[in-house]
Amino acid sequence: MEPIWPVRLFKKSVLKQIKYQKMVDALGPTAGKHILEIGSDNGVFSYLFRQLGGSWKSADMDERSVMAMRQLVETDVYRIADGEPLPFADDEFDCVLIVDILEHLHDDDGFMQEAYRILKPGGPLIINAPTVKNTSLLMRFRHRIGMTDANHGHVRAGYRYDDVMRLVDGRFTLETYQTHTKFFSKFTDTLMTIAISALKRGKREKTSGRGVLVTGADMKSYQTLFRVYSLIYPFVWLLSSLDRLLFFRSGYMFIATGHSKKTGS
Repeated sequence: MEPIWPVRLFKKSVLKQIKYQKMVDALGPTAGKHILEIGSDNGVFSYLFRQLGGSWKSADMDERSVMAMRQLVETDVYRIADGEPLPFADDEFDCVLIVDILEHLHDDDGFMQEAYRILKPGGPLIINAPTVKNTSLLMRFRHRIGMTDANHGHVRAGYRYDDVMRLVDGRFTLETYQTHTKFFSKFTDTLMTIAISALKRGKREKTSGRGVLVTGADMKSYQTLFRVYSLIYPFVWLLSSLDRLLFFRSGYMFIATGHSKKTGS
């Protein structure tokens, strides 16, 4: 089996590919920059980001996620805690990238203040997080089958535009805001999560506080299933691509960019 198993899985996950490309577009060139990314799930984003160039540090709240990240990138991986200061120096980073972590934090305002503290004056901030779409048929279906916010470690359903403005107020500009991951890509991800959850329940494995976490051991156990899925992946990709027809609808996720309002001394 190829040693970089998260990359193999990433290449078969439409949702992760969409998210990654949105963040890469927002980042721009990274060579020569010192960047913090927070919330990389099984570590695949940590691995891929570091291939872009620059100096990177990674962090997450969930212990299993941190372990997965360390197995993949080995160094400069930190575990953080809700409501506690981030373990980094003032003005340490050229850029801070926050990936699907705000919805897990009780003290999201305090976290944003910490992001402001560790970011250099004028440094860019990038946020990816869920939007609020609890009334959609797909989200009601997910909740009915147990894919609730609580089971994914979320303390809130997501963020509206006004919520994002509240978080950045006085600390960051908000320069771009766009939603992504619409019905068809979210639907295919839902089906995949159901299948993986069923397999992991059958093995009586504990899921991560960030939802279903696929590990290297899973990839070894489910090689046959992975090969079968690889055969049908073109059809999954085709179904997800129908999101382009929904240009008039907002997505289930958003990505926002801005800069620190902090000025140099």
